[in-house]
Amino acid sequence: MPVAVVTGATGQDGSYLCEALVGLGWTVHAITREADASALPLPPEVIHHRGDLLDTDGIAATLRAAEPDAVFNLAGISSVAESWRRPELTARVSGSAVAGILDAALDLQDALGHRVAVLQASSAEIFGEPAAAPQNEDTPVRPVSPYGAAKAFAQDLVRIYRDRGLAASSVILFNHESPRRPMSFVTRKITAGVAAIAAGRASTLALGSLDARRDWGWAPDYVDAMIRVATAPAPSDYVVATGVAHTVRDFAEAAFRAAGIADWESRIVVDEAFIRPADPHELRGDASKLRRDLGWAPTVDFEGLVTRMVEADLEALGAA
Repeated sequence: MPVAVVTGATGQDGSYLCEALVGLGWTVHAITREADASALPLPPEVIHHRGDLLDTDGIAATLRAAEPDAVFNLAGISSVAESWRRPELTARVSGSAVAGILDAALDLQDALGHRVAVLQASSAEIFGEPAAAPQNEDTPVRPVSPYGAAKAFAQDLVRIYRDRGLAASSVILFNHESPRRPMSFVTRKITAGVAAIAAGRASTLALGSLDARRDWGWAPDYVDAMIRVATAPAPSDYVVATGVAHTVRDFAEAAFRAAGIADWESRIVVDEAFIRPADPHELRGDASKLRRDLGWAPTVDFEGLVTRMVEADLEALGAA
């Protein structure tokens, strides 16, 4: 059985990844922080370890104990907005801490005498405000937020350690959603807010910019891409995206439509407090390399993912 270590295991992507790996017959070790009310449950087969990315010695000890074939690093500050509130912590957790993981994996690889792959979850936010869309692996990296800067640094570290012989890869993830997204993300805020309106528990939905365009995909599809990249014969960096962008307004309209509400525009209130200091106008990815090299393709389209999220939030309210 192959062995995986997953950081950030109890978040949206980590929980789907652990489920997928267990389903494929992997032994899965999850590194998680102290008990967190927002933590998502994991399959009973998962082996739990308490850890903190900033504790590099502790992370290295866990890797030595688990002897993984692959390490999936999904942990870190997960929100651009949060990175503006805590920029220094973002730089350490989502940036420099990745060096500790890569170095520990390389040491372990040398000790075991077999490949230890590392998969780093990067982000389209590394591109900042790109001059053209879509973006691919060759698009200039010019982040405009602490979050993007930290991810860009981590991606450089991946390249450096790959050049040293570690099977290290980055997946440059564009926006990907599911009912497991926290409420702090605009997509889940929209679907939960629309469900509340449909259930008669709210009358309006407060949002920031409605014109930002994003390439939204289905989170389990992106987890499938992570596994393909981590297990590919040769390490490399890959954009993971659908290639289709929609505005926040489009997302809201699709959510209201899924809930059966036609007069949706009067329900939205634009609140300047939710507008970020710097927000790229359009992030849209070109995943041609991933399709060509590893046969990946998304299975759920934009309308499908919005509908699934709305239906889950309606069910949670007992209004489905």
